[in-house]
Amino acid sequence: MAKIEMTTPIVEMDGDEMTRVLWGMIKDKLILPYIDLKSEYYDLGLKHRDETDDQVTVDSANATLKYGVAVKCATITPNDERIKEYSLKKMYKSPNGTIRAILDGTVFRTPIMVKGIDPNVRTWEKPITLARHAYGDVYKNVEIAVPGKGKAELVFTGEDGKEIRETIYEFEGPGIIQGMHNKDKSIESFAKACFNYALSEKKDLWLGTKDTISKVYDRRFRDIFDKLYEEEYKKAFEDAGIEYFYTLIDDAVARVMKSKGGFIWACKNYDGDVMSDMVSSAFGSLAMMTSVLVSPTGVYEYEAAHGTVQRHYYKYLKGEPTSTNPVATIFAWTGAMRKRGELDGIQGLCDWADKMEKATLSTIESGKMTGDLCLITKLTNATKLGSEEFLDAIKETFDAM
Repeated sequence: MAKIEMTTPIVEMDGDEMTRVLWGMIKDKLILPYIDLKSEYYDLGLKHRDETDDQVTVDSANATLKYGVAVKCATITPNDERIKEYSLKKMYKSPNGTIRAILDGTVFRTPIMVKGIDPNVRTWEKPITLARHAYGDVYKNVEIAVPGKGKAELVFTGEDGKEIRETIYEFEGPGIIQGMHNKDKSIESFAKACFNYALSEKKDLWLGTKDTISKVYDRRFRDIFDKLYEEEYKKAFEDAGIEYFYTLIDDAVARVMKSKGGFIWACKNYDGDVMSDMVSSAFGSLAMMTSVLVSPTGVYEYEAAHGTVQRHYYKYLKGEPTSTNPVATIFAWTGAMRKRGELDGIQGLCDWADKMEKATLSTIESGKMTGDLCLITKLTNATKLGSEEFLDAIKETFDAM
């Protein structure tokens, strides 16, 4: 069969460790045999980020703005141990945080549900979509290690030279300080993305922050959401038969655990990071979750919501067998290809994405799966396959379709 032709490239962001290994396998087995792939490639592996002083991350984000669609592999965010392991020049920021700041988008993460794997929370019947704000907060923070006694202050100096000054704390000894920020423009983009996505999906939208304690910072999120809803979205929500409401983040967590699912949960940046891992794990596996960053200008970046699977990578380097779940990475590729097909009017790309996702889930439902799913499936005929064996099984299912 002739390969599916592309007209516009997608931006391809390679990553680290075991997910980088799977990335190559997925391309070789599930993409290149069927698609004449056109991609602008960026190596976001930690070594290359270090070699370019992280400029490659900025370049990949700007390329995404240019081409409109990107697909990203999982990457390492270095800590002290990683600095020593890779002999890095410095501790670089999260590449995801850098990309999200440049694209100024919202991350929507949704569990991939499959027959034979039931959520750990018995009330959950439908997927819960996490809408994660993708700018600022702890991911753009500034930190100081306080050496000893002294006064810490928060200071804003306006263009006119006027200062707003608040005492943070008068230290009686060593400690730490963290400064965070956000922008009204970014919060407004986040709110609009959430409202529009809720309308397109016809799902209720929840927002949870801690405005009882953070009466300025967290309150700002609530005020902007509430104002936009009342002025621009209320009638559309009522006509669609869906609801928007605000609640404290504590209450939101309690409600989520007793809900049936089927709604969108809007969270601040770090809350969304943590809660998406909780939701995906409770639905089955961290490797069974779609993730897409949507910018206000209609730019899309698809990625896996999990990490680089370090433990499996070390086993792989020793030549030991691994059974690493590639489903989220496969769905990142299918999501990007489907969107490229939609934007360019190439139905073949959309059909390939639909069939590849169906083949992936059908393979699992037939009893062929990776080790993480074998531990939680209710299927009685489950067979644990190795990383490459599972991809071969998906290819076989796809070809049969």
